[in-house]
Amino acid sequence: MTVHVATTTAPVNIATLKYWGKRDANLNLPTNSSISVTLAQDDLRTLTSAATSESFEKDTLWLNGKEESLSNKRTQDCLQDLRDLRHQLESQDDNLPKMSQWKLHIVSENNFPTAAGLASSAAGFAALVVAIAKLYKLPQDMSELSRIARKGSGSACRSLFGGFVAWEMGEAEDGSDSMAVQVLPLDQWSQMKAAILVVSDLKKDTPSTQGMQLTVATSDLFQERINKVVPNRFIEMKDAIIKRDFTKFADLTMKDSNSFHATCLDSYPPIFYINDTSKKIIRLVHSINSFFNETIVAYTFDAGPNAVLYYLEENEYKLFAFLYKLLNQVEGWEPKYNKEQLNGFKSIFENDFKEKIEFFMDPELYQSITRIILTRAGPGPQDSKECLIDEETGLPK
Repeated sequence: MTVHVATTTAPVNIATLKYWGKRDANLNLPTNSSISVTLAQDDLRTLTSAATSESFEKDTLWLNGKEESLSNKRTQDCLQDLRDLRHQLESQDDNLPKMSQWKLHIVSENNFPTAAGLASSAAGFAALVVAIAKLYKLPQDMSELSRIARKGSGSACRSLFGGFVAWEMGEAEDGSDSMAVQVLPLDQWSQMKAAILVVSDLKKDTPSTQGMQLTVATSDLFQERINKVVPNRFIEMKDAIIKRDFTKFADLTMKDSNSFHATCLDSYPPIFYINDTSKKIIRLVHSINSFFNETIVAYTFDAGPNAVLYYLEENEYKLFAFLYKLLNQVEGWEPKYNKEQLNGFKSIFENDFKEKIEFFMDPELYQSITRIILTRAGPGPQDSKECLIDEETGLPK
């Protein structure tokens, strides 16, 4: 039998202007536009291989070594849209294999915990859509494909681009204008870095979809957020990114994280995505910025307690002097930094900052953080030579 295979990777993105709430649940159409930073794939990526053959008996997905169901509507909608586009090509060229009529085998692996508030579904659906689009040799560009990824997971549409990305909510009822566009390419602000403090890698108490529905139905603050706060902030944040104004970007990012979690708390019953450790990190970030009398770091929290700290490479030594002092026992510093570099962060704190500190630094903070993921802004989906499917059998390797 002939097995056709394609492989891609796709990144995680972390929103700096949050998407929360749907105006159409079936099409995954948001109640507000959003903006995110795409993160590098060294530590956070989904690798997906897609295969098709006339001999395959059913669509099958293997995720992280385990067979999973493909029956959910979101996934089926993505697959049908991709098959429809492939069918259009086949109707124009009789010589093309009729892949649109064949079943698919999809093998996918994450290199980070699934459902831990680290946007696993975004990377997963982005990789699925791009891998199949590559398999089908579709001519559509990434914005067009992002409309399909959006149906699988709203934030997945933003993972089809690198750098800084906007998901424009659109106005059309059919979702045709609700898609991702690039705000700024990676190479124009590559100095943006991120430190992810993993507070918990357990599954969330309230899944995002359920949480959104509750917030839309019960939060009084929600209408103010989607009608006034976010539309203005969307314009301001895009402008800050284009101008590479980190102070403005950071302030807007932190304010929007606070606003998002305020609407969750205003839901009834309230939704708690951040916890006491998250609050300690928020206080620490504001204390560090006050210490330097400038904004050198910004926090944001998605639907979970994990903190994502954005900062510029030029300020890394300032930030890490504090973080390494508090979190040197947490896994993740090595092999990103060698002992000499880590000792450098320690000596900067001891020699330059220690005597000037007037705020409380919790010496036990490290006990509540399972690991630190040190990363930076990164590219969109990438071709990969690492295929997860045996090209002779069409099964996982």
